[in-house]
Amino acid sequence: MQVQGLFLLLVLILLAATSEAGKNKKEKVKKDDSECEDWRWGPCVPNSKDCGLGYREGTCKDESKKLKCKIPCNWKKKFGADCKYKFESWGGCSAQTGVKTRSGILKKALYNAQCEEIVYVTKPCSSKIKSKSKGQSSSLLS
Repeated sequence: MQVQGLFLLLVLILLAATSEAGKNKKEKVKKDDSECEDWRWGPCVPNSKDCGLGYREGTCKDESKKLKCKIPCNWKKKFGADCKYKFESWGGCSAQTGVKTRSGILKKALYNAQCEEIVYVTKPCSSKIKSKSKGQSSSLLS
């Protein structure tokens, strides 16, 4: 019986400690002291290579700030990480070029980024032929 009581006490202490740790994290969040409303933000510049964690610099009148940011490593670097597009489905494969194309319309420009309204992307055609799903039968389709 004493072992169970000791175990319960230990669990309660651990819960209290993790609860306090969570409160400390919330207190560390910085309040924005700036009254400036017209911030101009630069692009996200990765700390190393061309993707990953980095910083974005912003200015407003005489003030300047740095914000943490992240560029995904699989991102289409051609468009920039601050330009978000809605893409349509891939078009058919061009026999002449061996690529297929699709377009994207600008959905959102983050941090006042300069983005193109419409972008086009291409990728090589797949050499694999997709098989029909197991649920379909060719005799049912005719």
